[in-house]
Amino acid sequence: MTVAALRFPPQAKFIIGNEAAERFSFYGMRNILTVFLFEYLFRHHPDATRSDDAQAVFHLFVMGVYLFPLLGGPLADWVLGRYHTILWLSLVYVAGHACLALLEGSTAGFYTGLVLIALGSGGIKPCVSAFVGDQFTEATRSLIPRMYGWFYWSINLGSFLASASIPKLLKLYGPQVAFGLPGVLMAVATLIFWAGRRYYVRVPPRGRDPHGFLAVVATGFRRKDVPGGFWARAASEHPPEAAEGARAVLRVVAVFSMVPFFWACFDQKASLWVLQARSLDLHVFGVTLEASQLQATNPFLILILVPLTIYGLYPWLERRGIRFTPLRRIGTGLVLTATSFVLIAILQRALESGAKPSVLWQVGPYLVLTLAEILVSTTGLEFAYTQAPLSMKSTIMAFWFLANAAGNLVVFAAKKLGLVHGTGEFLFWAGLTYLAAIVFALIARRYVVRDQYLPSTAAGPAARATSPVARTA
Repeated sequence: MTVAALRFPPQAKFIIGNEAAERFSFYGMRNILTVFLFEYLFRHHPDATRSDDAQAVFHLFVMGVYLFPLLGGPLADWVLGRYHTILWLSLVYVAGHACLALLEGSTAGFYTGLVLIALGSGGIKPCVSAFVGDQFTEATRSLIPRMYGWFYWSINLGSFLASASIPKLLKLYGPQVAFGLPGVLMAVATLIFWAGRRYYVRVPPRGRDPHGFLAVVATGFRRKDVPGGFWARAASEHPPEAAEGARAVLRVVAVFSMVPFFWACFDQKASLWVLQARSLDLHVFGVTLEASQLQATNPFLILILVPLTIYGLYPWLERRGIRFTPLRRIGTGLVLTATSFVLIAILQRALESGAKPSVLWQVGPYLVLTLAEILVSTTGLEFAYTQAPLSMKSTIMAFWFLANAAGNLVVFAAKKLGLVHGTGEFLFWAGLTYLAAIVFALIARRYVVRDQYLPSTAAGPAARATSPVARTA
């Protein structure tokens, strides 16, 4: 049967609807968070620290979002299963939104809401995309790329609609409505997910893996009585493939060591860039925009540029004999990330010189940063998946989330120290990321790519062996 003749399973519509509504709820509150902190919660803070305080809290929140997958993943795999983990943490998520909307005037209440949202959003993050794959069988596996395409499209649709509308609600109706609507959408997302309960394929929890990454590494540190070095000690209590899998994870982690600098810059589009936009001319074609609305540029460009790069740029380069490998894409993405901050620094310099440029001048840096996102974020996921053995692929995803958390931790520390401001702040991040790109290139040159796939002779989906294929980066 051809792909065109196959039909999506009935539960697909519930998953897509849930994801679109959940992403609207998350980006709706996230994209007004810096402005709310600056203009409302921290309005009595000294002017010298008000901006830094708002940005520090924002990046601490984002860091939490990307730390809680370390809780949600094991909870789903070992205890509850993915369905129940998504359902119960979604209710926590809804409670967090309720705190933001109803207790926005209370500092303690507001922070409680942020913690609950970070727990809910971060906790379901490693479960949702895997839950999508659970719904397909060997017979319908050819539909998986199309399903994930719609899944990714729904993420960006929710993000775009929220980024375009919620900042205006904050301006016109205040924080209760602006935080309340994302809360309503999260409740709707939870109801949509629950409504598909009769159709879902639910993979039961498998319990703790005694030969997982952490267990192997712990043995390597603990068994001092075994001669032969760290990996010999690790292999003393675990199968050889488990020890080699752990080594493969650490090799990929070394490559990812510079990726936090991408996230440090990328997530500042919702903090530092938004605060800059407040000082720009927000009157565009007879309409007055809100500073936070410019963030809609990113998901809008994603919807356009992802197909252009996958079906246009990459094949065009291949036809000309240019091997734009995953590592080269990531390195190029780091350079583009730094360049976007150089461009926005030029805009900041114009502001400090007394000019008031149009906010549309931010579109150029947004375009460069979005290209960097495609090259780093989507490629990084691909690279992580292909380089890890099947038994360690979830572990690799945990380290990917940690890279984002680490990047936001760096920004949080920088904001709390408050050492750099103005044009110098943008150039600081640009310089740091250019340096990260150079270090990344040196690491990538020494990395030997070992693709890990199911062997073509595998007898069905139950086959667990991998076939590493070594090649140069």
